Amino acid sequence: MTRRLVGVSNRTAAGGPKAGGLAVALWDALVQRKGLWFGWSGEVNEQLRRGVELFEEEGVEFAVTDLTDKEHDGYYLGYANRSLWPVLHYRVDLANFDEEEYSCYRDVNRRFAKLLFPRLRDDDLVWIHDYHFFPMAQDLRDLGWTGKTGFFLHVPFPPPEIFKSVPNHRALTMGMCASDVIGFQTVSDRDNFAKYCVSELKAEQASPELLQLNGREIRIRAYPIGIDAKEFERIAEEEEARNATEMINPFLGDSRALILGVDRMDYSKGIPNRFQAVGRLLDNEPELHGKIAYTQIAPPSREKVEEYQELREQLDTLAGRINGDYGDLDWIPIRYLARSYGREQLAGLYRLARVALVTPLHDGMNLVAKEFVAAQNPEDPGVLVLSQFAGAAEQLKDGALLVNPHDIANMADTIGEALSMPLSERKRRFEKLSASVFGQDIAWWRETFLADLDPTIDAAETIAAHR
Repeated sequence: MTRRLVGVSNRTAAGGPKAGGLAVALWDALVQRKGLWFGWSGEVNEQLRRGVELFEEEGVEFAVTDLTDKEHDGYYLGYANRSLWPVLHYRVDLANFDEEEYSCYRDVNRRFAKLLFPRLRDDDLVWIHDYHFFPMAQDLRDLGWTGKTGFFLHVPFPPPEIFKSVPNHRALTMGMCASDVIGFQTVSDRDNFAKYCVSELKAEQASPELLQLNGREIRIRAYPIGIDAKEFERIAEEEEARNATEMINPFLGDSRALILGVDRMDYSKGIPNRFQAVGRLLDNEPELHGKIAYTQIAPPSREKVEEYQELREQLDTLAGRINGDYGDLDWIPIRYLARSYGREQLAGLYRLARVALVTPLHDGMNLVAKEFVAAQNPEDPGVLVLSQFAGAAEQLKDGALLVNPHDIANMADTIGEALSMPLSERKRRFEKLSASVFGQDIAWWRETFLADLDPTIDAAETIAAHR
């Protein structure tokens, strides 16, 4: 008998498109298992107006709850995004540690656990997602939950020396360790967590993938998240994707090579460094003036957080300076678009791009790199320039051109190398990239994790059924 899956995430896909890594992965599994998806409704009110709202979509039950203004400021904007996010991305210098925000974060986790617990069945599989809910597994255990529980961290886990900068760090990791299976994007993240647990929690590491703590065994493993590669490949060939390429063609003219960046506007993405590298490239190779066109799509996020406001100003200034220094009446080197585009439009742009710049300072995975690969024309593929600090680099290092995003000169040289790469080399690299992206796709990620959580699941059989 198939056990029900209960997904827990900060936001659910209720009422919206089932797009994006987590939404696609969880949705398919929840539909198959007639599951429950629990999380924040997206609504913020001065006072709580309700406990949980229950409704159903395609056989999946949703249980969502609102946040108060105080909870949104303290739990979400505050502790999750001003404390945890920067530390997890190796930016302790940007972190703000506030005891009241931590208290609010803990209160929200406890409240969510109390709302979820009565809806759990004894044989449920509970799958908790991301840093918003580090303590959730322990909070459920404290209420009496004894069932199988998994936790997946979508962002990096830094070395112990960095994570220990977080006040109350032991409480957070002990919360994680109440899970039976803990998943990470990369082997490096897994190893950082294991080192932390051994040194700070006095856990024993029985093997690279097994911790023993307080009489319990905890499976820790890297499960690099994938995309629905076949679906993205299909989208890239559809009319809406072609329409996007037609819109940008006047900017490219007959001979300009498209360099493309697609990122949420976040300081972890390394966009200022990327702008500087393009400026350096234009300094070094004046023959490229008028021959390349760099488009950076960067929809704003977390606009109430000061660091994000400063980043927006920095990008505005850099783009203006580079365009002023190198542009001409008929050519602008950088098109910087602070807005979002649909998957279909992005797929068309990926397919058209000669070079994709995916150069975060640190990133859990970065699915843009994989979407770019899936969208390519195998007969004329583009080149992926990828940060060595993106989680995707562990899988894609043999096909991508890896860069250190802090090394502006090297990044400029690498972009130049990508632009001049012969077709035969581009195709050779694409074959390696494609094998990884299509082989370890979203179904592989989901079913591999769930098979470790529930050994009765045949991962290979389930993966095949979803392809």
